[in-house]
This record gives sequence, C-alpha cells and structure tokens, in this order.
Amino acid sequence: QVQLVESGGGLVQAGGSLRLSCAASGSIFSINVMGWYRQAPGKQREKVATVTTDNITSYVDSVKGRFTITRENAENTVYLQMNSLKPEDTAVYYCNLRWGQTVYWGQGTQVTVSS
Repeated sequence: QVQLVESGGGLVQAGGSLRLSCAASGSIFSINVMGWYRQAPGKQREKVATVTTDNITSYVDSVKGRFTITRENAENTVYLQMNSLKPEDTAVYYCNLRWGQTVYWGQGTQVTVSS
C-alpha cells in the first residue's frame, strides 16, 4: 500500500556530487520521519540522514557538511544532496519512512564513488 521509489544513484568520481530522490505513495501519516540509510557489501545498514515533517534534520558524523537532506511534504518526497563524495560513500542507499511502529523501505539505489 505504501511504496517508496528511489532514484538518482550512479557512478561518480571522488569529489563529485549526486542528488538522490525518493517518492512515497500510498496512505501516509502526515507526521513522520523520512531518511536515508546505506549499506556497503559486508557491512551493517547505517543511518545516513533523517528529516522530520517539521524539518528537524540529523546526520551521521561522516557526512556532516557534505550531505544535505530535504523534503517536500506535499509530495511525500525526500532528497539527499551528496557533495564532495568519497569512495567510502559507496553503498546501496535506501529511503526510509516511519511513524510510530510503522516502517517502510525503498528498494535501494546504488551509489559508487571511484577514487
């Protein structure tokens, strides 16, 4: 019923930029948190950034100053602007939507940063 679709991943050189987008559709509670997680091969899934409906943001330390998360509440979309990309940012990036005990995940989009 609720679906998240990510886009914007790709291959970039170190120092480059990408902008990820996630569009949510379905029956979505109006007060929620959206975010981006990432998972590299053999690693645990890591929370990268989150943003609440009232635009409170949080970032993992490793991306602070480089990544910016924003959202469009009317469209149920969330974006992740990624600048100054590093090879260690390489991962599958997953969109996340949650409220209370309800959690939804996107299928993931691959981000590869070459050195």
